[in-house]
Amino acid sequence: MLACEHLQALEADLQLAGVEETFRGKAWSTNCREWVNFSCVLDIEKLRQKYNIPDFVITHYNNEPRSGLEAGLVCTVCKDAIIGLHSSLSKDRMIFNGA
Repeated sequence: MLACEHLQALEADLQLAGVEETFRGKAWSTNCREWVNFSCVLDIEKLRQKYNIPDFVITHYNNEPRSGLEAGLVCTVCKDAIIGLHSSLSKDRMIFNGA
């Protein structure tokens, strides 16, 4: 299953760039459909501009180390998400900006 139409281009470019997918499926609640985690830091602001991400796709940050530091984009309409590593983990990690 692919992420929703609002996140598909981003997901495809992450895959084309060879970024490792670390999780795919329902994340932590029944309010999630297809969440896809990638082993990189997402440059969220640049990605919003490049992919013309609509306002109903919100920025998600998890700052809780016990449940996993992460940041990404969550579509509130389709309940899908593209999630990367939290920016605090950016040392020696790829920062994906869609370029």
